[in-house]
Amino acid sequence: MSEVKREKLVIIGSGPAGWTAAIYAARANLEPLVYEGAASRTMIPGGQLMFTTDVENYPGFPDGITGQEMMAAFREQAERFGTRIVSDDIVKVDFSVHPRRLTASGGTVIEADAVIIATGANARWLEVPGEEELARTGGGVSACAVCDGALPFFRDKRLAVVGGGDSAMEEALYLTNFASEVVVIHRRDEFRASPIMAQRALEHPKIRVIWDSVVKEVVGAEVNGFNEIQNLQLLNLKTEEETTLEVGGMFVAIGHEPNTGFLGGQIDLKENGYIQVAEAGRTVTNVAGVFAAGDCMDDTYRQAVTAAGTGCMAALEAERWLAHGSVPVEAGAAAG
Repeated sequence: MSEVKREKLVIIGSGPAGWTAAIYAARANLEPLVYEGAASRTMIPGGQLMFTTDVENYPGFPDGITGQEMMAAFREQAERFGTRIVSDDIVKVDFSVHPRRLTASGGTVIEADAVIIATGANARWLEVPGEEELARTGGGVSACAVCDGALPFFRDKRLAVVGGGDSAMEEALYLTNFASEVVVIHRRDEFRASPIMAQRALEHPKIRVIWDSVVKEVVGAEVNGFNEIQNLQLLNLKTEEETTLEVGGMFVAIGHEPNTGFLGGQIDLKENGYIQVAEAGRTVTNVAGVFAAGDCMDDTYRQAVTAAGTGCMAALEAERWLAHGSVPVEAGAAAG
């Protein structure tokens, strides 16, 4: 029989939202237990910032900071106030009972009076040779133009954006502020983006489009001891012609996948899989005592600073809910 442990508050996830929630909860003497997750090929404890070399848009760091350093500092601050950490995934939940039951990948079953879900989202990648290494090492591949596009590494270079939806158009338009040229690569002969966003991109003098094409390989080379992107090997899906596009960076904008599959229908989700909060500007879900923070519930901003903000909100709402005796109540009254 699996070991069963009882906890006051469990936080699932270890990005900016999870650690901020832990800091606030620990300082409120809620003795939070954080399940930071296990490392995988596309996600490691600390979230997407662990794949980001330089963070220059988070307040308080005028000279910038690496994503790894930032997440290490968040984690250390949470530990300073007594947060306990387990490097396992939560693989199953049962929100039909109270206390809520969580099952960890190691087999432990946890009974929790309150739960904060802060599992983030994974960017969709192309899964082509060269992409993962250059993304992981900061060699010129990214899934967030707003996060990385303003870095000196990308300035005054030809940059590629892969995708055809609104996000791709937004990223391409944003990058025109820094790039010498932005090339949008799309596998079809028309964009999926809204007409107004597509028009803005198509009419911008710095943007050109390569239609009906996919990236087959991302080619890098060593420059001053550092592996940097050099070009993209493209394939035209209609003509089967292969071409080379020299670039100084590639931004993949084909969407994100929220890490909510483990919830197994136990909580309300939006059509796109993100957690549905019960009320705008809150972190309350439809399950009493269960709160959501960060990119797993935010399909609009997906920034470290907004994730941290919702982590703070979730901890405060969990604290207020626990103060009312942690008995099942309607979601709208969950935070008092």
